[in-house]
Amino acid sequence: MPSMTGSRFIAETLHGYGVTAVYFVPGILQQTLVDMEPLGIRRIMCHTEKAAAYMADGYARAARRPGVAFAQSVGAANLAAGLQDAFLAQSPVIALTGRWMPEYRYRHAYQEIDHWPLFQPVTKFSALVDGAEQLPLLLRQAFREAVSGSPAPVHLDLLGIAAELIEEDEVESHVIVDSSFRAYPAFRPTPDDGQIRAAAELLEQAQRPVLLAGGGVTASRAGPEVTALAERLSMPVVTSLNGKGSIPEDHPLSVGVLGTYSRSCANQVASEADLVLIVGSQTGGQATHFWRVPKPGVPTIQINVDPAELGRNYPSRIDVLADAKLALQRLIDVIEPAPGETKWSRRAQQRVSEWRAELQPHRDSDANPIRPERLCREVQDFLPADAVLVSDTGHAGIWTGTMIDIKHRTQSYLRCAGSLGWALPAAMGAKCAVPDRPVICFTGDGGVWYHLAELETAVRCQLNTVTIINNNRSLNQGKAEIERLYAKRTGNPDELWVFEDVDFTKIAEAMGCFALRVTRAEDLRDALAAALDANRPAVVDVATDINAAAPLPFVPNQ
Repeated sequence: MPSMTGSRFIAETLHGYGVTAVYFVPGILQQTLVDMEPLGIRRIMCHTEKAAAYMADGYARAARRPGVAFAQSVGAANLAAGLQDAFLAQSPVIALTGRWMPEYRYRHAYQEIDHWPLFQPVTKFSALVDGAEQLPLLLRQAFREAVSGSPAPVHLDLLGIAAELIEEDEVESHVIVDSSFRAYPAFRPTPDDGQIRAAAELLEQAQRPVLLAGGGVTASRAGPEVTALAERLSMPVVTSLNGKGSIPEDHPLSVGVLGTYSRSCANQVASEADLVLIVGSQTGGQATHFWRVPKPGVPTIQINVDPAELGRNYPSRIDVLADAKLALQRLIDVIEPAPGETKWSRRAQQRVSEWRAELQPHRDSDANPIRPERLCREVQDFLPADAVLVSDTGHAGIWTGTMIDIKHRTQSYLRCAGSLGWALPAAMGAKCAVPDRPVICFTGDGGVWYHLAELETAVRCQLNTVTIINNNRSLNQGKAEIERLYAKRTGNPDELWVFEDVDFTKIAEAMGCFALRVTRAEDLRDALAAALDANRPAVVDVATDINAAAPLPFVPNQ
């Protein structure tokens, strides 16, 4: 039986599972990091543990395999906070942390809190590693848990404030790599034929069916099947943000993103459906605008790889426990095709056309400050066919989700699931995963302030992302509510949502980035092209209208 140090065992195991980069704040697993270098694993030193978690998350989503982040004992709580977004987005991040030895507990050890419970709400699996002899079991378990079923973060808490006690121990074991768990989906459960035939019968009978594609479609790479089934039935398709791009968004049957961060036409069409086929969606609050679209009580068919999600928020007529791609393939095989375009599909197309016509004046606007709708139009026209678009939450999520069409199967859309500031470091992680693809980050000034220091990481590590800042010098998503609260009182509401007007190009240039500030809409396209061609991390700071708010979601009458 071979023997090696714990540090080498960890490095060899990560390498065996295909991990090409890890993200950390010193000092943690320092000998392991040294042992990784000859294996070709990149060591990305970050400025905060949350940013390390976000980079690992971006890596995982772009690479479709686990991302890995490290933090020593004092930074473990920060790392746990950073896993929230990966957990909400069902992204497989493996977090390794250190902790003081048992004899230090209950004695106010320096920088020590009991951080292990903080990982419980944001991981699928969390375990204490008390000795290197546990590494062969628990490292393999971490990868299995991360990518099986619905992907999710996992956590191993290693003995030693920097995990040094685990690193120094000897491991008497071969490095065993379970190849099934190197990427997701690890398995593709096949659907029950009876359920498929029953679902097909319901779909053939429906007069106004709608397909809702969620993140499970993206995870399963079932986009072509979504499009094929939609075409077979002339059935409109709406998506969650995680499912955006499941059908090319210039396709006649594509209606757009549903829910809270949504197109009005998508909510309208989904609200008029008499049957909704829900594929790979948790039907959470954002995707359904808190369970108002589709309307409560509408008949549904649900396909999901996780049995706990079947019928959770919309009691379904038929539940199909299966991989999205396989289930859709079987439906395509057995379903009778519609004779062509239907009255219902024409109505859905009309809704989309009306929405686009209403939006067009802002998309064509030459106003100064720049309208964000015009910025989105320019980004959409500029976006390379193989680009990865990484979006922050808040208004950035609404602008990109509703107004930048993903038209090519070779494009990817990665969205923040809730933690403002996620996009900047997540884009860097994505660039590590797919270094040959353009990675474009879309955020606001409110988002970029969170992790501005990581621009130095991008320069140092040559992570050549393009960061577009929708700079309205504010958090203007809160503007309307704050002004409502101040409507009948005196005071200074601007203290609650307005920033100083900062030129981010000066900061970015000082860190070594290529940077351009854009104040005229007609200059946007040239600036974006120059940033992509710069061959170094680039920032495009766009001065946009502080009063331009994203539209509120359409809510049907109940």
